Amino acid sequence: MAALEVVDISKNFAATVALHRVTLRLETGNILCLLGPSGCGKTTLLRIIAGLETPSQGSLKFDGADLSRLPPHRRRFGMMFQDYALFPHKNVFENVAFGLRIRNDSQVHIRRRVEEMLHLVGLADFALRDVSRLSGGERQRVALARSLAPQPRLLMLDEPLGSLDRALRERLMLDLHRIIKEVGVTTLYVTHDHAEAFTVADEVAVMINGKVEQIDRPENLYRHPGTEAVANFLGFQNLLNAVVDETGAVKSSVGILYPPRVNAAPGARLTVLLRPDAARLVGREDALEEGETPVSGTVLERMFKGGHSKLVVSAGAGQLLVFDFTHDTLPPSIGQRVRLALRPSGMVLMP
Repeated sequence: MAALEVVDISKNFAATVALHRVTLRLETGNILCLLGPSGCGKTTLLRIIAGLETPSQGSLKFDGADLSRLPPHRRRFGMMFQDYALFPHKNVFENVAFGLRIRNDSQVHIRRRVEEMLHLVGLADFALRDVSRLSGGERQRVALARSLAPQPRLLMLDEPLGSLDRALRERLMLDLHRIIKEVGVTTLYVTHDHAEAFTVADEVAVMINGKVEQIDRPENLYRHPGTEAVANFLGFQNLLNAVVDETGAVKSSVGILYPPRVNAAPGARLTVLLRPDAARLVGREDALEEGETPVSGTVLERMFKGGHSKLVVSAGAGQLLVFDFTHDTLPPSIGQRVRLALRPSGMVLMP
């Protein structure tokens, strides 16, 4: 069942179109991530859902009820910002208790609920700690506990890990997912970071220039980006112009390709994405597997990435290809000629 329904939401600021006919559904208990570059409209959409902005058109429903005339404080949504907005003059306990005190809950309930939330986020022994003495990761956990304490119907997080360093962010991504799922709260999560979205979310909505380009599960989004705009934003680099031939294969600048499921008529012009895992290194005499396309080129760059190396290969006629290779064998050197086999399973067709 859909908890949140966003239908044809648009938002204009004078002559600027911030959102254009955004439609999405968030199922009860799921985490939906709004993923996109800065200025794409994801925070504006979050503020409209929270009731802090009014849409120019469209409708919002939660649990089937219209939200348009419901003020922010009556929506019972929780919101957590990038800067956490903790109260510096209050300790950890009082920060987490803030929403409960505003609601005039009993002292017994406040104490029980705060202790429960601090235990959940791993800060059970921090209740009396001054928030100024906390690390960035600890402050993030306090802000999360404060957002969850009033038992919101919808939890909204706006770049909650944006101010943390990469190593800490990667640890907290998993913690956030675990905590949200343990509580079972329906969650809308905003970020510009692909890895963060793929780790935390059940579904990801990619937003570009005020529009939702694609909504899908993280695995499907990575394996089958639906448009060039999505592929570019996700960092894919091997986008080739191609034409379908009479046999159902695809002619490209690097040769004849055999992607699976070519659902286009001969002569149709398409874009082929070669994912970073689409190629394997083969010797001159090595046999190719069924459907593979051989490509020869020269290594222009080699970047060590820890568990793999990234190679930039010039395939001639100005065509550069970028692929990832594991370290099962020593990667070729810069300037070395290589032969690649392009796997059909690593090819994605886009209109």
